[in-house]
Amino acid sequence: MEKEIDYRSCLAVLIVGSILWFVPHPEGLTSEAWKLFVIFISAIFGIVIKAASMGTISVISIALVALLQLRAPGNVSESVKLALSGFGNSVIWMITIAFFISRGFIKTGLGQRVAFWFIVKLGKSPLGIAYGLSFADLVLAPATPSNTARAGGIIMPIMKSISMGFGSDPHEPKSFRRMGAYLTMNSYYSNLISSAMFITATASNSMCQKFAKDLGIDISWGDWALAALLPGLLSILLTPYLLYKIFPPELKDTTSVRDETAAKLKELGSLSKNEWLMAGAFVLLLGLWIFGSSWKIDATVAAFIGLSFLLLSQVLTWDDVKGEKGAWDTMVWFSALVMMAEGLNQLGFVAWFSHLVQAEIGSVPWMWAFPLIILVYFYSHYIFASATAHVAAMYSAILAVALAVGIEGKLAALMLGFTGSLYGVLTHYGHGPAPILFGIGYVSLKDWWRLGFLFSIIYLLIWMGTGAFWWKVLGIY
Repeated sequence: MEKEIDYRSCLAVLIVGSILWFVPHPEGLTSEAWKLFVIFISAIFGIVIKAASMGTISVISIALVALLQLRAPGNVSESVKLALSGFGNSVIWMITIAFFISRGFIKTGLGQRVAFWFIVKLGKSPLGIAYGLSFADLVLAPATPSNTARAGGIIMPIMKSISMGFGSDPHEPKSFRRMGAYLTMNSYYSNLISSAMFITATASNSMCQKFAKDLGIDISWGDWALAALLPGLLSILLTPYLLYKIFPPELKDTTSVRDETAAKLKELGSLSKNEWLMAGAFVLLLGLWIFGSSWKIDATVAAFIGLSFLLLSQVLTWDDVKGEKGAWDTMVWFSALVMMAEGLNQLGFVAWFSHLVQAEIGSVPWMWAFPLIILVYFYSHYIFASATAHVAAMYSAILAVALAVGIEGKLAALMLGFTGSLYGVLTHYGHGPAPILFGIGYVSLKDWWRLGFLFSIIYLLIWMGTGAFWWKVLGIY
């Protein structure tokens, strides 16, 4: 069992935090702003080096912010209220509820059925199977805010069983390239693309939405999905094919697996009552998230409506909700990180930092500054083991810099948001699904990093090339 707390790593966090704590705060910043930054950056450092679980680090951070009264100096009750303010954030509740709703896909078997259906339709070759798994992930993504659960609970077991069925055994290195290595990388990249396409496809997207709103940029669920539509679909369509050419499987004909999957699909029979109800809830949610603003229905209210429907129809029980540990864990660390990020903005740290960077690159035309900022944000992910930690540490500050040098706010906010999923291609620890898929054992570390760097270039070209054209058509800039 993995240790809950690594005391040597905790000591490293304590040493770094203590050194920073006693450094005189920079000119232009208040003492409270600097101390909150020290707690914030120490928490991020602790998450990166895995000193303790994110929940443990978050609880300690909340306690320190409240105890030291950093958000409201001299006012005890207001300090406590602000330290706990993240738990009252509507975006955090939306993402938490979406976790509960995604449980319905696994519990009812609808997620597995969707994946089987795509494989039956497209599975004559490894390329077809790859497309089938990619499209299944894409369909499930809008209502599955844990891309780790989507990859590990639905896609990975199917992908692994297909690979092993064709003699590609993760314990036999000579068989890796027969099927397993190709499908592993395709499943991971497709997961990251679908995660980039919807606010509700991975938890850090909602954090980006919240931080953008704090800087005066409103991005709805529909705005995000529409902006990601063309570059996202292009990425989904190109990825299996490019991998097939660059990192091909040895096996070329998989007609038999399509037939076996068709038999499994037939064994499932017609859709059960609960599957129909789950499908209905999914359609209802998509409708409310896309068109809800026209009917004055908030996205979080829509999520509550969807969950209420699943509870009343008994597709989910309250025990299911209580047992969804990932959701409650997300609520705690999300609340703490958002609370501290809001505090840094409120106390003037973000504005101070953006002015500092603006002084260095303020003379650069925004057309050059934009790709430079994105590249810095993208490749700095090599030093992060968590997309959430990276977003929490850098998104607001980088977005503020983009605004300061004259980049259109919505353009910068969206591209930085998409990058928060896409940069996961770089490493075997860069996003939630990575350790799961890398841990199967089909892909060597060298191949993972080599392919990751190559596809980082491909995705940047697609999203900043085709994407820029598409966003111009949409009038985003």
